[in-house]
Amino acid sequence: MDFSIDGHRVFAATGGVPFDPAKPSLILLHGAGMDHTVWALQARFLAHHGQNVLAIDLPGHGRSEGTAFSSVEAYAGWLLRFLDAAKLKQVALAGHSLGALIALETAGKAPERILRLILLGVAARMPVHPDMLASAKEGTDEVIRCMTSWSFARPHHFGGNRLPGQWMLGQAHHLIARSKPGVIFAGLTACNDYKGALEAAGRITCPTLLILGDSDLMTPAKGGRELAGLIKNARAETIPSSGHMMMSEAPDATLDLMRGAF
Repeated sequence: MDFSIDGHRVFAATGGVPFDPAKPSLILLHGAGMDHTVWALQARFLAHHGQNVLAIDLPGHGRSEGTAFSSVEAYAGWLLRFLDAAKLKQVALAGHSLGALIALETAGKAPERILRLILLGVAARMPVHPDMLASAKEGTDEVIRCMTSWSFARPHHFGGNRLPGQWMLGQAHHLIARSKPGVIFAGLTACNDYKGALEAAGRITCPTLLILGDSDLMTPAKGGRELAGLIKNARAETIPSSGHMMMSEAPDATLDLMRGAF
């Protein structure tokens, strides 16, 4: 379904179930250079089991208009405007990678509006290699190859997709490669420059779950566990043999943990 934010059309997938503001609402936020499709399996199940799901395409991503922001703080302010436009006073938030930082900052900025928080593939600091930033800025393919390769645990480079006939790395490469110009650079810059995690963590009041991959090269699980220790009423769960893209590498385990947060 579509919303209008700051004069731009914003798309949010509902998991195949009509949006119902009366239901408990869960907002899903994707990572840099991606879109709502990374949540396809989890969004559909949760939407068919009592949750009002909105998997958002962030500005400039997927089917949403506008320009991608280059700071987490700007995204958090935008997300609060989205909640206002959707007439949602309180929601649960789940974010992956850049989306996790946006969820973290939003929960710190407006703790009274966030009922539950789920952070996947996250750490307090998420620096990006200078060569990746340079490639993203120049618009070369190297950053896409790095993001694709480093996002998956080594065994998943050779198969293992729960969807028969589907290639995990190929899907991720195609998704990132179709990003609009400047979107990847903006997203990676936002991750690299964000320094507000510790302050935001100290202001969060809702139950918080961190879902981490034990083979995550992008945001190693150690950093996620350290962040969990800074958030009141938080716990961290680690998925074995998963990298950064646990939603597709370990869809069932990821879903089971997300379900347990409600």
